[in-house]
Amino acid sequence: MILIAWYILNNKMKSKETKYIAQLVEGTKTNSFSMEVFYQKLYIYCTKVPFLKRYVLKIRRRIEIINLDDEYLTRRQTAEILLKAFILLIPLTLLVIFATRGNIILRLTLFLFEIFFLETFMEGKVDKIDNKLLREQVDMFGEMRHSYHEFNMVEEALYDVAQNDELEVVRQVERIHEVLLADDPENELEKYYDIAPNSYLKEFAGVSYLTKEFGDRKDRDGASLYLKNINNIVQEMQLEILKRDKLDYVFQSLSMIAAVPILFLDVMKNWAVGQFAFTSAFYNGTLGFLAQMAIVILTIVCYIFVRNLKDNGSVKVTSNVQHPWQEKLYNKKWVKKFIDYLMPKDGTKEYKKITTLLKDNASKLKMEWLYINRVACSLVCFIVAMFILIQAHQYAIRYTYTEPTNDYNILGNLSERELKTAMEKTESDNVFLDKFKDDRTITQDKLRKEIQKSDEYGGSNDKELDTITQRIWEKLQVVQTEHLKWFDLLIAFVVAFLGYRGPIWLLMFQKKMRQMEMENEVMSFQTIILMLMKIERVNVEMILEWLERYANIFKEPISRCVNNFESGAWEALEELKNELTFQQLIRIVEGLQSAVESIPIREAFDELDTERNYYQEKRKESNDRLISRKSMIGKVFGFAPMVILFVGYLIIPLCVIGLTSMTSAFNTMSSM
Repeated sequence: MILIAWYILNNKMKSKETKYIAQLVEGTKTNSFSMEVFYQKLYIYCTKVPFLKRYVLKIRRRIEIINLDDEYLTRRQTAEILLKAFILLIPLTLLVIFATRGNIILRLTLFLFEIFFLETFMEGKVDKIDNKLLREQVDMFGEMRHSYHEFNMVEEALYDVAQNDELEVVRQVERIHEVLLADDPENELEKYYDIAPNSYLKEFAGVSYLTKEFGDRKDRDGASLYLKNINNIVQEMQLEILKRDKLDYVFQSLSMIAAVPILFLDVMKNWAVGQFAFTSAFYNGTLGFLAQMAIVILTIVCYIFVRNLKDNGSVKVTSNVQHPWQEKLYNKKWVKKFIDYLMPKDGTKEYKKITTLLKDNASKLKMEWLYINRVACSLVCFIVAMFILIQAHQYAIRYTYTEPTNDYNILGNLSERELKTAMEKTESDNVFLDKFKDDRTITQDKLRKEIQKSDEYGGSNDKELDTITQRIWEKLQVVQTEHLKWFDLLIAFVVAFLGYRGPIWLLMFQKKMRQMEMENEVMSFQTIILMLMKIERVNVEMILEWLERYANIFKEPISRCVNNFESGAWEALEELKNELTFQQLIRIVEGLQSAVESIPIREAFDELDTERNYYQEKRKESNDRLISRKSMIGKVFGFAPMVILFVGYLIIPLCVIGLTSMTSAFNTMSSM
């Protein structure tokens, strides 16, 4: 049977078809190492690792929108970002392990901090891809102008531009071309709006569709209205590119400045103890440990704020909000009952306040999900606070057992001989600490008698016995009293309360940041109206639909206006105007009201065309003010950990402890 099988296979291998396939395969083989193949294999491997899979999917969700169904490129770019993250993370992890020897708590905290840093690094890489796409769009629109001049048809111009394979934005052009040639282009256009990487491609797709449907027309100066609209979009993109470049320049070092101090906690502590031995009680004791943890927490908070503050408007993809973990947890009966008890009742002032806050942030969170986040954050803060306080008491006891024992404070370092003598005293004292640490009935007189009978201090005179007894008694008090007390629980509950308020404060901070973007968004509305008002058959309702599509901060009120428009155009716009407080947007709504009743849209917004240059300069000035304000706030958060590290952890302890030790040393020498 083996011989028969070999004979059949041998004949098949000699057939023409098999030889042809072998020849084709031979042409694709390579003996050298291929990074393209490596990236594909790395992607597949990372999707199988539970911890890495989360980051793979997070990066992929953003890149696949930019690449539009190009699976090969999406996997390659995802794997490339992950590889760079690994190259950066491995030496950073080794540095953390080396810098935090003997301090497990600080090491674990820094490892947690590395996760934040890793996510920021990967988001920055994706932002670069998005910024590259935005720059390619400027070149693509330049080619579009030349092609439209040649063919004078939108579809033909798009097809001609799509032949340029050098630009990644060509995928978007091909998709828009398919939309315009579809049987139901309006429906396909709505689908494209959901997956477009940025608003400028949405505007381009929408203007191309309107031009194809209603035709192009000449402006007052004889120029093509379609090309003029493309020029308006290009100007908007150029302003956005300048804004992103300035934000990247301002914030490129702030994140590292906020993060670096945390790596030098132990270095600074070892230097201070090595140069000034009298600071050992602070840095190796409870206060030093609590100061370290406070700086670590402050650094993480400031790092998160700087990270949220730098929002360059690039494509953002939120995680799945259909069935998040909050909803699964809320569906449990006992959790639902507890959360419903904490949540404000519908119709109350507090309920309306939080609902408004969520709407102002355009948050996808429901009220019950927000309160689950608040409870979870509070619980985590309570556990972390209790853990830190327990460790602080353990640090105090550990330092009591290991502190070199001196009869007086010194301003310099101990010599090798003095250090040996001090450690011998410490070991002798530890004998009594181990013996009486659980004895709550021990008194100072009883302790003196035990010391007098001991082998360690049996030959001491009365004055030496008094000094030794007082020293061991003070150490014994530390060992017996360093445990959780009622005020430790109070501190933990205060921290838990702050954690409970944390998600609300974060929403309020994000709201403030969004308010800074209001003027920028209204000016983009003016550009949209400028493009639409000269197109025939465009009405007020269509303009509102476009504004809703590109709105972010004002999306909720504009959406309500669109929904109520058919029941009464003037009334819906009046209700929208009453909801708004931003004066520039109120003027746009008043112009839409005029266009509904009395005058054409083009006349209602005629000043947008005549004062185009003024609005462009105003947009630039608005972006500069926005960057300046963000830069000022970012520097406060970015430099806060550095200032606290040097001032609060080094200078103040050195001054206070130095003066106290010097005074104590002088008093001791005077009494001698």
